[in-house]
Amino acid sequence: MLKKFVLIGGLLGASMAQAFAPQAGVWVITAENNGQPGRGMALDVQGDKLVMQMYAYDSAGNPTFYLTSGTLADNAFTGKLHQYRGGRYFGSGALVGEETAEAGQVTLRFDSGVKGYVKFPNEEEKAISRFQFNYNTDPESLKGQWLMTSVGDLGITTEFYKLDTPTTGSGTGTGMMSTSDKRFGCENIIYGDHAGSVQCTKRDANTQIMRIYRFAYSVNEGEGVAGTLSKPGTDLLYVRRLTTAGSVGTGITMKNDVAPTVENITKTQLANEAK
Repeated sequence: MLKKFVLIGGLLGASMAQAFAPQAGVWVITAENNGQPGRGMALDVQGDKLVMQMYAYDSAGNPTFYLTSGTLADNAFTGKLHQYRGGRYFGSGALVGEETAEAGQVTLRFDSGVKGYVKFPNEEEKAISRFQFNYNTDPESLKGQWLMTSVGDLGITTEFYKLDTPTTGSGTGTGMMSTSDKRFGCENIIYGDHAGSVQCTKRDANTQIMRIYRFAYSVNEGEGVAGTLSKPGTDLLYVRRLTTAGSVGTGITMKNDVAPTVENITKTQLANEAK
């Protein structure tokens, strides 16, 4: 199996040698992420097409925005930054903006779905990252309903967990958030070799560890590895946050009115099977 996904990307220690799309959303220049008004980017990739809007200031201090689009290939993009003026403002009638200038060429390259580099006109290359503004390393940040799918030596497994109960952590993290029966729990790791990742454990009725999960996540999506205590990194893991701590659905259609619970998922499956 491609040498077990190239040893699962070096067990999260290195990027997988493959093409990937940067995560859609707001991105920031990492060194400029200081909580002050500044500049940033809105990125989206669909297929091999990238669109980036950038908000910044001109040399006179006026706020402005730029737009670039084109093909993303080999995790990299180069295009022209177009500047516009004369469009609609609050309360105006129909107005059509027009391009007034090209600010120069921008180059993007990514080494993961949430980290990369940008080179703006007249600037050195700078690190950029997906802007994660509401989730930190507190145990509360892991509250919610999660779906975990793993593929590998242990087969193809999809598991659903609701994390809502604080419990004692491992000592290398900030504290664990568990299911109500405390047989499954996750923790943000801040010390040791796996600092910056989330580690979860699944235990049997005798509190013995059955499986270990380790992943990196941004907002509602994560990727990593799963395995047993003796073989902790044998399977590839994909993680999806289904609801927030306030039971707000994070999907496209399953929002507040139909929060994805085990009961709702089962009903949906039965309805589909009955067709």
